[in-house]
Amino acid sequence: MDSSDTVLRAITDDGSFRVIALETTSTVRDAVEAQKPEPTLRRTFSEFLTGAILVRESMSPDLRVQCILQGDDGRSRIVADAHPDGTTRGLMQLAGGATTFSVEEKGVMQVARTLNNGSLHQGIVSVAGQGGIAGAFMAYMQTSEQITTMIAVGTHLVDGQITAAGGYLVQILPGFAEGPLMLMTERLKDFQDIGPLLARGSGSPKTLLAEIFFGLDYSLVGERKIAFGCNCSSTRLAASLATLPRADIESLLIDKRMLEIECEFCRKEYRFSPEQLRGMLDSN
Repeated sequence: MDSSDTVLRAITDDGSFRVIALETTSTVRDAVEAQKPEPTLRRTFSEFLTGAILVRESMSPDLRVQCILQGDDGRSRIVADAHPDGTTRGLMQLAGGATTFSVEEKGVMQVARTLNNGSLHQGIVSVAGQGGIAGAFMAYMQTSEQITTMIAVGTHLVDGQITAAGGYLVQILPGFAEGPLMLMTERLKDFQDIGPLLARGSGSPKTLLAEIFFGLDYSLVGERKIAFGCNCSSTRLAASLATLPRADIESLLIDKRMLEIECEFCRKEYRFSPEQLRGMLDSN
């Protein structure tokens, strides 16, 4: 995986807090390039993907996390799909040719993460009144995971183009001390909005950790690369086509042309010949 984006994990030496800080600039920029949302929607799209990666890195770093943000209209949505190999892809679907996406009144966020036993854990929270994308993810962590969490995500754009993106997550660990809690609470007041840090090029994971842990002793406990990536393949699509009813496959063979299918996440095009489709009939 070739990417300049990095996730850093750290914990205070007294065991009171753990922090995950990450840069997602290349990841979300590549996702935007694939989806091509309107410039006015890129911040929301970027920050939702960043939040989904933070949830995966916090709760299921070796498993998959899928997040869906449903708009006020009940039909438009943003999807973030974060995978255990460090790749993440995104999808923006606007209903009826809409060019705006709002979650301020009836927006809902759904988070589904794979558990170690293979089952799914799902949580749904209202976005309205939560203070934006970061607030919605914090509400999910509190209500669905029962973990007190502070989350900040940010994106800096210049002329509609993403120049920096990232965020952090702070969690209070069991047995925390009152002194460090008060100190951390005061520190985070200055970093609830990381936009200014990103704007002046001070939003790297190392810089965020140094700012958040100022005055506290801490140790790095993990580092990994993250990037935009899609797990689509011709094999996966062929397997999906093979599950269609026989009549549907036959209808695809009527004009005897090559079937072209585009992945809605990465826009890669796949082609299936009539011979391949007839082979699916034989196995159907």
